[in-house]
Amino acid sequence: MTTRCGQVGPAWTSRRTSCGSSRSATGTSPPTQADELTKRPACWVVGRALQASPRERCAGSRLGSPTSLHRGLSQHLRAPAEGVQRARSRITVFSRDYEAAQLLLSAIVVPVLARLGDMVGHRKVLLGSLALTAAASWAIAFSPTFPLFIVAWALQGFYVVWLPLNVAIIHTRARDREDGAALTRRGAGVIVMALQAGAILGAVVGGQLGGILPLWAALSIPAAMVTLAGVVVLVKVPDTGARGGGRIDSTGTVVLTLALLAIMGGLSVMRRTGFSGWVVLLVAVGLALLWVFVRVERRSDDPLVDMTMLRRPTMWPVILTSALFGVSVLGAQAPLSTFARTDPATVGYGLGLTSATAGYLIGAYVLSLLIGAGVFARLSQLMSPRIVLIGASLLVAAGYLSLIPFHSGVPQVVACMVVAGLGSGMLVAALPAAAAAAAPSHQTAVATGLTNTTKTIGGAFASTAFAIALASGVAAAAGDSTAGSLSGYVTVWAICGVTALVATGALLTVPKVAFTHNTDAKVAEAEELL
Repeated sequence: MTTRCGQVGPAWTSRRTSCGSSRSATGTSPPTQADELTKRPACWVVGRALQASPRERCAGSRLGSPTSLHRGLSQHLRAPAEGVQRARSRITVFSRDYEAAQLLLSAIVVPVLARLGDMVGHRKVLLGSLALTAAASWAIAFSPTFPLFIVAWALQGFYVVWLPLNVAIIHTRARDREDGAALTRRGAGVIVMALQAGAILGAVVGGQLGGILPLWAALSIPAAMVTLAGVVVLVKVPDTGARGGGRIDSTGTVVLTLALLAIMGGLSVMRRTGFSGWVVLLVAVGLALLWVFVRVERRSDDPLVDMTMLRRPTMWPVILTSALFGVSVLGAQAPLSTFARTDPATVGYGLGLTSATAGYLIGAYVLSLLIGAGVFARLSQLMSPRIVLIGASLLVAAGYLSLIPFHSGVPQVVACMVVAGLGSGMLVAALPAAAAAAAPSHQTAVATGLTNTTKTIGGAFASTAFAIALASGVAAAAGDSTAGSLSGYVTVWAICGVTALVATGALLTVPKVAFTHNTDAKVAEAEELL
């Protein structure tokens, strides 16, 4: 396959070799754009933080205060006073089904937008996704009808491409430096810290604003922040000049979209009606279409996802780990919240926390995610990226498996979740950085995007499996309680722990020097020329 290397922007005259190295017309190396990253770290770090955090603050604003938000939405949807409970029921259905729709949209758009970013420029696609997310956020604030509200909510799913594109921009600017991989890891860690800080701030401030301000005003705040993030990127983040060229594989895109629709549609049916023949049919069709997708991509000159890249020993363990990691980081948080609010005096287990006090438990977990993301780059310098990835997976496994015997009190649960959160924070930042280091220069965004897509798919499977596990039975003492069974919660924690151990086994197969320098990407480019 012919390699399409990135083209240098108009800042200076240069030429590129087939593997992407750059020389100036005078024969000396020009100042790389990564030098600007070193000289002006605050500009880049703040730019990434501002563009990353508003979406999480937006989520916090929506979810921080359920009571006030339900009341505001019922008024916003013009529900009569006696119909408030009905409106709340509609919102509950909305939260369940259309969050799933947003996850589905996210899984579909990330590979396409990431590929488009590699083709035409990461900054262009980042600005486009910011504009679309901002438009959807403003539409949520001022939607006159419920259907428009839920459509705008789903369209906010375009935000998920921000992290892969951010990492791709940083990696592209730093790839010509000897310490480029370390700079990418440091930048990814700062971005994830901003995401988690935004989540904490959104949960704390958003709930308060939801009870003080009118609904449209409360929802306008995150919309304004997303808009501000777009302005920051437009003004402060110059184009890297990297262009991979090529075209979007329309056939592969259609096949992948249909496969994801079938699989996640089957999971949605299972959550609603339980296991049935329709579920088996939809999931089977989806898996068959994935097989077709792989065949199509192998034959394509411009694949949406390069299967040769995925087979590399430095790449497939990262992608598999992302899928397994999605089980715990995306699937286990709702069960944790319900377990914390379950009354032990009624069913014999749980923590008996209120919605407000349970928020502190979730906050401790999110704070540990922030800390893990902040320390992983430094730990990678002291040891190696591979060792840190393995250690992070073991922390996730230890945290969730420890919950099986230690779940009788708040200190025990908090301690276990902090351990799991530290490992999860490291993985959230480390996986896209590792994928970028192992990918060819013209596929950086696709590689980092795949860590997000597979994580979403893993989380979707886990959410369905966990809902079934929790609904499989209730304690005998529960009476009329709708609380999930203790065995269901133990199953959730066991699955999260075991999947983390499987991910650890996959990471052990990665070469010991992987992700240390940018040589992995150059080796991948050289292999494509053979």
